[in-house]
Amino acid sequence: AIAVTVVEAGPCTVMQIRDNEKDGYSAIQLGYGAVKEKHLKKPQIGQFKKANLEPKKYLKEFRMDDASSYTVGQELKADIFQAGDFIDVSSLSKGRGFAGVMKRHNYDGGPMSHGSNFRRRAGSIGCNSYPARVWKGKGMPGHMGNTLTTI
Repeated sequence: AIAVTVVEAGPCTVMQIRDNEKDGYSAIQLGYGAVKEKHLKKPQIGQFKKANLEPKKYLKEFRMDDASSYTVGQELKADIFQAGDFIDVSSLSKGRGFAGVMKRHNYDGGPMSHGSNFRRRAGSIGCNSYPARVWKGKGMPGHMGNTLTTI
């Protein structure tokens, strides 16, 4: 079995082109996913009407050396990739809220029977007299997920 990730790539529409003279940097703004106008704010609606384009749900800007090869309204589809190309896909991971050390750091926990109260806890988190502190990077309970992840 081969592990694969299915990515829905496009079609994305070029919504805006940033250039060095006007904006100080070169980039294109892509829009993806249809959305009803009533779900947008007035400045967003104005941006779409000015460019004479259909409203898009997601807008994302990508910096590049030279954006002059693109035009507003141009569609970018998955056919820009060749078979066997490697790409980086970044997105927010699933948020899991406040998680303990067993879920967050794969700790084993303690014995589950014979009167044990040490079931899903972290256990000892440091030494006593030296270094008399908790090591940096020690796995602790806390917020898990909802972070930018690249696959």
